[in-house]
Amino acid sequence: MDEDIEIINQNTRQLLIKNFLKKNYKKIIFLFSSLIFILIFFFGFQEVQDRKKNRLAEKFNNIIFDKSLTNENYIKSQMIEIVNAKDSTYSILALYFLIENKLLDNQIEINKLFDLIISISKKEDKKLIIFKKALFNSDKLTDNEILSILQPIINSDSIWKQHALLLMADLYFNTKQFNKSREFLNKILDLEITNQKIKIDVQKRLNRDFSE
Repeated sequence: MDEDIEIINQNTRQLLIKNFLKKNYKKIIFLFSSLIFILIFFFGFQEVQDRKKNRLAEKFNNIIFDKSLTNENYIKSQMIEIVNAKDSTYSILALYFLIENKLLDNQIEINKLFDLIISISKKEDKKLIIFKKALFNSDKLTDNEILSILQPIINSDSIWKQHALLLMADLYFNTKQFNKSREFLNKILDLEITNQKIKIDVQKRLNRDFSE
């Protein structure tokens, strides 16, 4: 008796499955096809991205290590192309190369490239590049303009916050705005997470330059 019931239940399940497949045949085919398409697209896109990065790496390394390349205009144009490729690794390296080797002297153009790199960067990388942009402009813009650049770092919990505050303290001190300089140095001491060496140096500066 139990065996007969089990056979009936099994046949019923099989019939239900067949009916379900028959009724939803087109939907199942569509979902299966969509899944295959998504997988192909994902892996294809990843392959394209990998190839793009490899080409940029090859171009960047060829310029860096090929000693026969002496045409600065060519090197500059190639590095700018790499920056504009918006790669999270080589675009940043290319911008630093342009600045360090003084291949670009147009401040507006350099800042545009900085902004492009900042727009594609994430988390701490973004904060570091913002800090480098402020550092690059520190002798070219006003204190308030530098402060405006650094605000995203100063308003965050980034590890670069202490460096941003220190840069502002230095700038205000150099322009003899001593109260503002002291204010930013004290902000460093108030941070919960601070590099111990920086903290000691800041305390020494406060004792040396602002003790009454």
